[in-house]
Amino acid sequence: MKRPLVILSIGLLLSGLSLRAGTPESIHIDFYGTAIELPVTFTSPVSFAKPISAASIKEFYSQLSNTNYDPVIGSLEGYRAENKPDDWLFYQLIRKTAQEISPKVENYPRYTLYKWFLLNKLGYDAILSTDGEKLLMYVRSDDEIYDIPFRMKDGKKYACLNYHDYGYNIDFSKSVFEEVAVAASREKMLFSYKLDHLPEFRPEHYREKDIRFSYAGNDYGFKVKVNEEVKKIFANYPVTDYRWHFNIPMSNETYKSLIPQLKEDLKGKSVKSGVSFLMHFTRYSFEYKTDKENFGTEKRLSPEQTLLYEGSDCEDRVALFFYLVKEIYNLPMIVMTYPDHVSIAVAFERPVGTPVMYNGKAYSVCEPTPQRKDLPIGRMEKGRVNTPYEVSFVYSP
Repeated sequence: MKRPLVILSIGLLLSGLSLRAGTPESIHIDFYGTAIELPVTFTSPVSFAKPISAASIKEFYSQLSNTNYDPVIGSLEGYRAENKPDDWLFYQLIRKTAQEISPKVENYPRYTLYKWFLLNKLGYDAILSTDGEKLLMYVRSDDEIYDIPFRMKDGKKYACLNYHDYGYNIDFSKSVFEEVAVAASREKMLFSYKLDHLPEFRPEHYREKDIRFSYAGNDYGFKVKVNEEVKKIFANYPVTDYRWHFNIPMSNETYKSLIPQLKEDLKGKSVKSGVSFLMHFTRYSFEYKTDKENFGTEKRLSPEQTLLYEGSDCEDRVALFFYLVKEIYNLPMIVMTYPDHVSIAVAFERPVGTPVMYNGKAYSVCEPTPQRKDLPIGRMEKGRVNTPYEVSFVYSP
């Protein structure tokens, strides 16, 4: 994505804005390293201080719809047209815009209502539900999501975007949520959790991280550039289908600091030796930590996040190993999911060790997570040899 200075002309929609930066005519957003200036004009504020109910929400939506919101929608659409951000990244800009309009800590319901309003006006199929105390905001998506609630409406699936705000802890058997329906103003589009691009972060926002491991009697060291902003992007990113998760790209600076170094070290090695090198790099460069230890809940790290965090589990290492093999050798792979473990197997011209057969093709297990023994390609722990597994993702170049 490009990194211009974006001028978003925000009109009367930004009523009651807390101008914490810039001049009285403008505010500024640091959007993952991109400086965005928001010139504003406003009249009386659109408030939401009533008890949460369908009636009060509809009244707020009606008042907001009667403001001059076109400038902000047009500007956000202009940003989207020029930069072509994926939906998840664009939603982060919507969140930051809503935060500037109505700070979350000052009035959480109003902050959520602004996000809902902006999502709908920007063409997403967003719905809101309430139990009279809480507000849950959903967006229509056909993606497979595993750790957040969803609602069905007219045979369509809607994923919850703000469940994390309630600590991932709502007892739906005790709280009955009902949708607050408003008239749709335009044709609605699907929201996708697929990520094809990360922002063009500023180089000065990166730091160097030393990554070291030993392989075949030699010590290797890498100075990889990592960016803490990546954590913010994925802070509330849900557990998605492996086809999205494993293909999340690295940011440019991280990619350029790692992949060329790896390719240089792999010069002169056979494909199998090179894959073994990548397997040991992924296995021994990071401390093993479960999601419970790391985050207190289930979370899948992207390849870049696995480089960024000090600890990671088997899913995270499979994601990084998959990414490295795909980028450097682009070989067919399958992901093998056990009840308590995730591993991966690679298809070479000739299999190594005892092959895993899938759809008539032979794959060799490449275990990227530390085990009791230093397993070579084609070997798995004895306890898993006869354990049933599911092939949960197939990659064919």
